[in-house]
Amino acid sequence: MSMVMEKVMDAVDLETFLVCKDEEEGKKLSLQLMDELGFKDVSIVFIQHQGPGARVRLRGYVYKPGDRYGWLNKE
Repeated sequence: MSMVMEKVMDAVDLETFLVCKDEEEGKKLSLQLMDELGFKDVSIVFIQHQGPGARVRLRGYVYKPGDRYGWLNKE
């Protein structure tokens, strides 16, 4: 894990607009994007298809409750 990612409290949120034919394709592309960014634990917080694509808000978890937090013992 990078030094910056160790300083993330819990998750990274990302918002973007994906060009897609429908909401289902938007969900698939959203999960693929987060996987390519290195996030294995992901939530789709919001998705709305409108016009040429979908507005999506995604959350990639770095730490979940009970994990060993990288930032806890760092100075």
